[in-house]
Amino acid sequence: MKIEDFNFELPEQLIAQVPLKERSSSRMLVVDEKNNTIEHHVFSDIIDYLQAGDILVLNESRVIPARLFGIKAETFAAVECLLLKQIENDQWEVLLKPGKRVKIGTKIIFGEGLLTATCLYRKEDGIFVVEFAYEGIFLEQLEKLGIMPLPPYIHEQLEEKERYQTVYAKTPGSVAAPTAGLHFTCELLEQIRQKGVTICNVILHVGLGTFRPVSVTDTEDHIMHSEYYELCEKNARILRDAKAQKQRIIAVGTTTTRVLESVWQRDGDFIASSGWTDIFIYPGYVWNTIDGLITNFHLPKSTLLMLVSSFTSTELIMRAYNEAILEKYRFFSFGDAMFIKK
Repeated sequence: MKIEDFNFELPEQLIAQVPLKERSSSRMLVVDEKNNTIEHHVFSDIIDYLQAGDILVLNESRVIPARLFGIKAETFAAVECLLLKQIENDQWEVLLKPGKRVKIGTKIIFGEGLLTATCLYRKEDGIFVVEFAYEGIFLEQLEKLGIMPLPPYIHEQLEEKERYQTVYAKTPGSVAAPTAGLHFTCELLEQIRQKGVTICNVILHVGLGTFRPVSVTDTEDHIMHSEYYELCEKNARILRDAKAQKQRIIAVGTTTTRVLESVWQRDGDFIASSGWTDIFIYPGYVWNTIDGLITNFHLPKSTLLMLVSSFTSTELIMRAYNEAILEKYRFFSFGDAMFIKK
């Protein structure tokens, strides 16, 4: 398919700059594939669309304060560093700005030496591999020195760091939030449990590749960046049993969805595993795992928009997006939600 098939015009004022005060008060567009209908709700109504026996799957990855500001050891020139993903031990893939002025062997100092990074090599796509040095625990140093890496289309300051975390975020590693989960509150999750819905977790550490624009004209030419995932044995068993008993599996977010489809693709079943996935889901993909998807509104021509279009149809999703624009829904990370039901 052509990338232009997933394009749309979005008024800039509909890009949400700050989160709502109440997480679950976001609006929710319900797309019903079976009946070919679109309905308008608030997110707290999601409980009415869940039923006893459903499995609700969350991505428990936690965003790390991955944006650092430092200076070169030799010249004292300012350098901005964005962590992308951990390769092994203290080696990370990062973006450096200005990258053209960074040479192999350059040492960058953060926080008057609390943390340093040495540039090991540069990859073809402009990403650097650096090795960090520090005393104590790396994540503790990040908490002291780093800031939250908000997407470039958000220009407002985030007053409360936890609003860019889901309430169930647990395992540090993402450089962007799995934003579909931002609408849940602890109270709403408890109400969902009380209804008889089983909640289980996966991990996918969200990387830059999820949000990078597609630069090719044909979907088949796009190459995804890999992201780390985990599915534990306990939750694999819950999902396996749900499939056997024909219970519905509802994924919260495209990141959760990519874990489930990656595991199924690899093993033909829900088998506990961990590793790296670069799965790219777009129309024509044969689905295996989920019966419903909770998601946000995504950027034009993005791989995330292609994924949700694949789950139902491009025609229905683009119709839903057009209606959301007419009704002035809030878009992207801090925006409103969509629930796609089969």
